[in-house]
Amino acid sequence: MTERTTPTFTQRIGYICGRTLPPSMSDWVRDDLTGPGATRRYLTRFLLPIVPVLCIFLLVPGPKWVGLGMMALLYLPLVYFTIALLYVYRRHRLIKHGLDPELADSDARARNESDRLDYERRHGR
Repeated sequence: MTERTTPTFTQRIGYICGRTLPPSMSDWVRDDLTGPGATRRYLTRFLLPIVPVLCIFLLVPGPKWVGLGMMALLYLPLVYFTIALLYVYRRHRLIKHGLDPELADSDARARNESDRLDYERRHGR
């Protein structure tokens, strides 16, 4: 029997909660953390599950804006810090799965390389 290269449902839930997947799924992990849509998946995994919990503030007596304001006071910093820690999270997960942490910013390095080559082409260096 060959080893799985993609996680099962329970493995995926464990992965989302922070567990490490087997080495046979390293390509899947790399694509999940650095491939197309990685930032969208990261933000979805961190920001959506908290919304139902924050909806409890809508049960506070009084005008609805009070509950919405309390939700915003908690949710906006969460969004800010989730975005700010994206790079740190990616590096941590790559290291945890035994992958090269330099993959965390491979898209930025590719953009910089493209800009450098364009500059050299235009200015003859």
